[in-house]
Amino acid sequence: MTELTQQASWQALEKHSKSLPHMRELFSSEPERFSNMSTQACGLFLDFSKNRASQETMSLLFNLAKDSQLESKIKAMFAGQAINNTEHRAVLHTALRAPANKVINVDGNNIVAEVQQTLAKMGEFVESLTSGQWKGYTGKTITDVVSIGIGGSFLGPKIVSQALRPYWTGELNCHFVANVDGTSITEKLKGLDPQTTLFVMSSKSFGTQETLTNTLTAKEWFLSQGASQSDVAKHFVAVSSNVSKATEFGIDASNIFPMWDWVGGRYSLWSAIGLPIALLIGMDNFKALLAGAHEMDEHFANTPLENNMPVIMGMFSLWYGNFFNAQSHVVLTYDHYLRGLPAYFQQLDMESNGKSVTLNGTDVDYSTGPIIWGGEGTNGQHAYHQLLHQGTALVPADFIMPLNSHNPVGEHHVQLASNCFGQTQALMQGRTFDEALAELKKSDLGEEQKQLIAQHKVMPGNKPSNTILMDKLTPSTLGSLIALYEHRTFVQGAIWQINSFDQWGVELGKQLGNDVLERLVADVDAKELDSSSNGLINLFRQGNI
Repeated sequence: MTELTQQASWQALEKHSKSLPHMRELFSSEPERFSNMSTQACGLFLDFSKNRASQETMSLLFNLAKDSQLESKIKAMFAGQAINNTEHRAVLHTALRAPANKVINVDGNNIVAEVQQTLAKMGEFVESLTSGQWKGYTGKTITDVVSIGIGGSFLGPKIVSQALRPYWTGELNCHFVANVDGTSITEKLKGLDPQTTLFVMSSKSFGTQETLTNTLTAKEWFLSQGASQSDVAKHFVAVSSNVSKATEFGIDASNIFPMWDWVGGRYSLWSAIGLPIALLIGMDNFKALLAGAHEMDEHFANTPLENNMPVIMGMFSLWYGNFFNAQSHVVLTYDHYLRGLPAYFQQLDMESNGKSVTLNGTDVDYSTGPIIWGGEGTNGQHAYHQLLHQGTALVPADFIMPLNSHNPVGEHHVQLASNCFGQTQALMQGRTFDEALAELKKSDLGEEQKQLIAQHKVMPGNKPSNTILMDKLTPSTLGSLIALYEHRTFVQGAIWQINSFDQWGVELGKQLGNDVLERLVADVDAKELDSSSNGLINLFRQGNI
């Protein structure tokens, strides 16, 4: 047994998990359950009453958090301690949205000052581009931006830009490229005019394979349309820490925006990685996004555990994963603009907590990192919600919805809300055999058939969910929502005693991929790997001769 599972608070939860009544009973015996198990902060309202939890459960979960020194770990992160112990780095994405008067020192430097300088530089660039002052090599105004990245350098900017579509200024169009599949960038370049297109390349090293390959293809396309190497500086900018490689590529040094080691890719949209967002929604709205995230940072850092929204959500996720064998967690967004959030939270959580050893290298003997998946309501109700209601797997769910729509057309939004709230109710209460049979009483079916169909209409219920509401989707509330899930992810990793801020599994894939690439372009058949890899490589080579 590991140190965690030997704790009295862990073992108390294990015992308690076997004695909880059905949620129907919990609601019946607690008339004030909704008001007692809901909270609000930073423009968000969280209803966590539809969870397999009593007041005793909450007390035991918070005991585990305290025994795991969660509060001191939160303070360590905000203070800039090197909590990423395998890479000896601080974890300070929170500094990217800190106010200008904040002082956070890393290696003797106030990094907030550096962040503010970068924000000012971003503001000047956004103004230059959206005002039409920035001209392409033929003197034409830029109309389209192609953002090239991978992982967090791609997913964050794309999904936030998509979510904030109502706030686009209309000055620019933005296109996102990540996949190294040549089809991706080929389709993006179709219809674009090189004279009015600007490329934003995001890569800390300026050498990430997929990003560099796509950027080189973009450059070849640009030059093939009549531009010269000297024109590259007017159509390519970079977010990178490798200034020499970027300038060698042809990017003007003044158009290179910095990245820092204390920001992981999946936490980087708040930095210059978010430049495409700022170009689409303007710097004022981008700063509102940062302000919303900072508000959640303050809530997380300063609110007692019992009322702390990220802590509550993180502890519930751990509760189901470790004590009910829940292998996945579904995120359901009842807003079309938020349809990309499940994919964003998927990377955030799974890349952070998909670990199997503790901070000191000991193998874990408990589940970490659930599979995160999901989609937008109400589409999923006609697909995978069937499994949520009647499948054998326990899948905790988060429902996210704004109370007011940006597009209040007819009865659409009230129907959307009715579906959202109806789904959480159905997951909680289910339907008994007697209830199903009573519904069939008035049908023309025979008694035997009624009995059979009633069995198929039974839903066990007791399926947990959280509901997150906001008055309206704005840059500020979106910033708070994303920061909520960032800190929720941290809470789980802190309890599990794992490093949520490295990603060696990703690194191994890159390393082996480069090795395979060398063999794919070699002149002789592959022979040195396993038989499957050798066979696949040789088939590819034969098919591409």
